[in-house]
Parts: sequence; structure tokens; C-alpha cells
Amino acid sequence: MSPTTAELAERYGTPLYVYDLDRVTEARDDLLATLPEGFDLYYALKANPHPEVVRAVREGAEQVCRPEVSSLGELDAALAAGHPAGNCLYTGPGKTDTEIDRAIGLGVREFSAESPSDLRHIGHVASRHGVVVGCILRLNIASAGAATGIRMMGRPSQFGIDGDTLAETLPQLLSVPGTSVIGAHFFTMSNAGDEESLLGEYEHVIETAAGLGSDLGLPLGLLDIGGGFAAPYAVPGSRTPYPKLRAGLTALLDLHLPRWRAGQPRLACESGRYLAAECGSLVSRVVNVKEGSGGPFVVLDAGINVLGGLSGIGRLLPAAVELESGRPPAGRGTLVGPLCTPGDSLGRNVQLPDLAPGDLVTIPNVGAYGLTASLVHFLSRPAPAEVTLRGGEVVSATRLEPRRTAVEAGQR
Repeated sequence: MSPTTAELAERYGTPLYVYDLDRVTEARDDLLATLPEGFDLYYALKANPHPEVVRAVREGAEQVCRPEVSSLGELDAALAAGHPAGNCLYTGPGKTDTEIDRAIGLGVREFSAESPSDLRHIGHVASRHGVVVGCILRLNIASAGAATGIRMMGRPSQFGIDGDTLAETLPQLLSVPGTSVIGAHFFTMSNAGDEESLLGEYEHVIETAAGLGSDLGLPLGLLDIGGGFAAPYAVPGSRTPYPKLRAGLTALLDLHLPRWRAGQPRLACESGRYLAAECGSLVSRVVNVKEGSGGPFVVLDAGINVLGGLSGIGRLLPAAVELESGRPPAGRGTLVGPLCTPGDSLGRNVQLPDLAPGDLVTIPNVGAYGLTASLVHFLSRPAPAEVTLRGGEVVSATRLEPRRTAVEAGQR
């Protein structure tokens, strides 16, 4: 019999992250079925780099699922989960010599270049290794103006080469030693709850890429059209369905890139939130309930050190708690953690059931942007345990432990 939430909490303590790996596999298969046949899928490890989650993305997939990493820690997690280094795409605007050098040394051969200087940087390190690495150019172009989701293009930022400079710079980019420009990388938006908006963004990307290929000679061996697939965060709900996306994308590709069925270009999408969000829940225990003029303050043993790193960029939505008993909301209150800062709030004026010290509560849909997106070291509290389940049985139970180590002069 599968362990209950209460049994897991008794066994491993709280706060406790629980990841259902079957939900990761289900989300992956659903997303691959939503895309036209032949698409590669990149899993963005920033959503959740737990090795068992990263392994679940790979195992049993009928189509290729590759890791997208942006640090050596994420690369190590991908390799530990059994992904070949040659399947990894290394991204990010601030790649250092140390990480490029180690990534290439481990066998990474595909990078996303965020700027001309980033491309030259990658090429310089690759040349030291005596290899040529494939690079896709991340492009920052005007978006199609979708009504939902978080905008990722169309404004000045550290991400991507400005589209209006590409005609001037492309000849130099195609001749950077140590690199071979093999395609383009777009990321227009995140968490698109509206299918028509998402399809509109993809239409804009595909049409733009085709035009850059024909008009400027931009190589299109690989076209990564980005992500944007939506899933709830820290509240009940389900992943957004996209029933029209497969047919819509197929029609767009047939129109603008008619050789795509023959693999020219190789096509890819990326996702983190959609693949991992529903697999994870955070189990916490009520340690105190303070009654006051502002309504009850329910104090949990989980705060922004456990769930809430995205609050620093204004993207933490109020969390919702659930009880195994299914008791309905009884009124409004403030949900807070145990930290010594007024910023340790998981939700103000939110619907809460009647709660008392000792009650177990669960925050759903936190498999993405949960523990490793939080202020784990703040106030030096221990990190929660993380338990993974497959078929209702415990696969692993681990805890991230910070440790201080000596750094020698010149060590990076």
C-alpha cells in the first residue's frame, strides 16, 4: 500500500517535498503528443534539477528529451541522471571560461549564444580544446504581442541578439573560430494560459526564422522555438491543455519551412514548468496560529526559504494549502513561515481551513520552481527532505546539505 502524506511526514519530517515521478512521465508524454511528430524536447533544469526528476524526463521516452542546462551544477545533475553530455544544450548569458571549459571537456557540443561576445567567448574556449562546437543564436525580436504569459522578447535585456542588428553582424558571427552556427533559438514567453496566444507566438517565430534563413542566410540546422507551456504554481489546478497546437504548428511549418518533415531543420521546444510542476507537493506542519485584528496568522514550518525564491523577482503567487481530510476553507487569513523577517509570507488574505498547531497541510503543484528556486540558506535552517515516488513506492529520500569548503588561491 502506498504511504499516505501523514506517513511520509512522520517518516521523513516536515517540511517535506514529495515528487511523483509518474506525473513527470505523464506530462512529458502529453507534451510530446501535443507537438508535431519529430520534435525534440528540452527539459529546462532550472525548474527542478533533482536527479530523479531529470531521470524521469529521459526514461522511456519515444522521442528525444534533452537537458537544457545553464550551470555546471545543472550539467552534473543531467549527467548523474544518465543523459549523455552530447545531448545537453548549454544556455545562459553569463557563461564563464571555467564552465565552458569544463562543459566542453565533459562532451557538451551544443551551446546557445546570447550575444556576439558570448559566441566569441565560447569559440575561444572551444579552440583551446581543438574542437568546433555547434551554436544556436538566441534572437531577441519583437514578439507577436500575446495577451497572456510572461513576456521574454521584444525589449532590451541580457538575453538574445537584437534582431535589428543581425543583418549587419551575421557575416562575422558565421566565421567565429571554434564555433559553427547551426541554427536559431527563440523564447518569446513563459506560462501561456491561452492556446491562441501561444500559437500566435510560434507563428511569428517560425515565419521570422524562415525569413532570416532565406533573406540573410542564417543557418537553420536546428530551430528551437522556445516554450511557454503553462501549469499552476502552488495552487490547485492542472496543466493547460493545447488540443489545437499539433495541427496548428504542422500547418505553419508546412507553409514556412516545407522541408521540416525531412529534418531540415531539426525542430525543438523547451519546457520546465509544464513537465515538473504537477509532480511536486510541499508538506508542512502548522506550528502556531496567532489570532489578531488582521485575522489569523497561520505559521508553518515552511517559509520562503523552502518555497518562495521567485518572490525576489515578483513572481510568487499566493499559495493555497490543502488538508488530507478535505476540510473546506473556513475564512481568510495570512499564511506565513517561521523566519525572522516580515517578508516571510506565503499568502496574505487567502482562503484557509480551520487550522491548529500540529495540523499537516499540503501546497500543491510545486514540482517546478520549488526548493532550488528558494532562499534555502537564509537563516541557516535545514533544507527539507525530498522524497520521490514511482508507482506509489518511495524511490529516494535525500536532503540538500550546504557545506563550507576551503578555496585555494587561484581556484575557481
